[in-house]
Amino acid sequence: MEPMNIPLPPEFTEDMLNRCRDTGEYSPIMFEWYKYVGHLANYFACISLDSPAVREIDPIHHSILIGLLNRCSRLILSNVTLSHEGLFGETTSIIDRCIFESAIKLNWLCTNPTDDHFNRFIAEGLKTEIEFKQKIEENIRSRDGDVMAIEERMLRSIENYFRKAGLTEEYIAQSRKLPNLAQMIEQVGHDRLAYVIGQRMGSHHVHGTWASLWFHYLDEKNGVIVPRDHNCPTHVNQYVFVPLVILDGIRKYFEFLVTDPEESEQMVGVIDAISEEITTLFHEISETD
Repeated sequence: MEPMNIPLPPEFTEDMLNRCRDTGEYSPIMFEWYKYVGHLANYFACISLDSPAVREIDPIHHSILIGLLNRCSRLILSNVTLSHEGLFGETTSIIDRCIFESAIKLNWLCTNPTDDHFNRFIAEGLKTEIEFKQKIEENIRSRDGDVMAIEERMLRSIENYFRKAGLTEEYIAQSRKLPNLAQMIEQVGHDRLAYVIGQRMGSHHVHGTWASLWFHYLDEKNGVIVPRDHNCPTHVNQYVFVPLVILDGIRKYFEFLVTDPEESEQMVGVIDAISEEITTLFHEISETD
């Protein structure tokens, strides 16, 4: 868990940096940072609980945190595959919205890691399963107890979710809702702008709003609205904003997980240095955009 053991960051020659500055096109460099942060999320998800520097943590709570980290990592690497040839910007923006939400929830759980927060996180995702189970059982009763094979498999799957969570159906049904994402963002110390960019604008691409249609799917030629060609790049800002949100989540995760102040301070310094490097490049991008 020493800093020198983390994946090495990307390196760029002065010529590469100067080409970006001359052309104003920073996507090739920011793409590498984006990919690197995806690897970092996976690295931190794999920290062993056997380390003497790691606090004792409920296995279910730990599984949620490393699941969120691994989700961020896997989705980033999916976007890397989609966007490496400069296409599929309409799709990477949808996936980045999902990554943003997972990183905020990771941050929120680690900022105030109470049993209540973790249990509400689990229960929020299982309330739909309860409703689904009730509907299946209602259909079975309408057939005088005749159970279809597919219904038996679905009920078994739902019960497995409950068993792994360690929560009863009654607890899940009565549990309080999670705060919404805007409230989570405020509680972890981000300002309203993070919500507007990450949630509200990101949701355009998920839901296919008017703004989203014009951004990715429509074009105007000779005064006629037509479908846009398959030529949407991933915007360079995606390669900046999403990694910074993930790094903030990783930072909170490591601060929560590791009890040794010296080791925590050392690694947090490394994470902050990575964030600062990405932020510095973003300032250059903003000046040339």
